[in-house]
Amino acid sequence: MEIAILGLGCFWGPEIKFSKLNGIIKTEVGYCGGDNKQTTYKEVCSGTTNHAEVVKLDFDPEVISYEKILEFFFDIHDPTTLNSQGPDFGTQYRSEIFYLNDKQKNIAEEIKNKYNDKFSGKIVTKISLVKNYCTAEEYHQRYLEKK
Repeated sequence: MEIAILGLGCFWGPEIKFSKLNGIIKTEVGYCGGDNKQTTYKEVCSGTTNHAEVVKLDFDPEVISYEKILEFFFDIHDPTTLNSQGPDFGTQYRSEIFYLNDKQKNIAEEIKNKYNDKFSGKIVTKISLVKNYCTAEEYHQRYLEKK
């Protein structure tokens, strides 16, 4: 089992899309890249925490490779828009790949370069070491209660 953490706009839509891929064992929505170890949805939306909304993926590399996950990542969002996806605007909606080790970093850079050629050099996706990942459990619970 391996882990991938990806920011590609609001986390709900991407979580559903990734959960349908063969080899994805578990998905979780959360925040990553911010200044604090814990945060809340309200704090993230203030734009002051530096967190991105992310999807954390537990995956079986025997079934789906990290490369395939990143290719799907680039195919399901617009990696050329800075701090926005569709109607959502703010730094929390940025396109970012958070790597856990040098192997993931190297693969992310390779895939980003491949897609950057396809998008004529307009990709703004960041590649960063995982920093202060936390789940969006507090928000997720309120979301479920409203349904």
